[in-house]
Amino acid sequence: ITCPGVQLKDKQELYLSVFVLGQYNKTECVPAVFPLFFQEQLVFEKAFVNVVDPGDLVKLLEFDTTVLELIQLIPPVGKVLATYEENTRDFLFPDPKLTHGRRGLEREILMKRSPYFT
Repeated sequence: ITCPGVQLKDKQELYLSVFVLGQYNKTECVPAVFPLFFQEQLVFEKAFVNVVDPGDLVKLLEFDTTVLELIQLIPPVGKVLATYEENTRDFLFPDPKLTHGRRGLEREILMKRSPYFT
């Protein structure tokens, strides 16, 4: 995660919280210095029983919401510094972009900063 020109006032560690397909997972904590590197994979599995038409699956994914939160471990419960929210279909299967970037599992998303991230 990059945030050019920004230094965090609080030095507590950060983690990325991910909610997708009705499941929650989070990364290990990393030091509070940009850029943040999360060198791990989070696995989410879901079986869609009684779905035989791919169009029905697309509709289910469009009604599901994926949420990513960048959280700093500031007591007592931590502070959400930035969030990203999108329907799960668009998150898992993004439209092709006109810019030439890296292909594969890496892509860019823009998180929205919270009031705690000044």
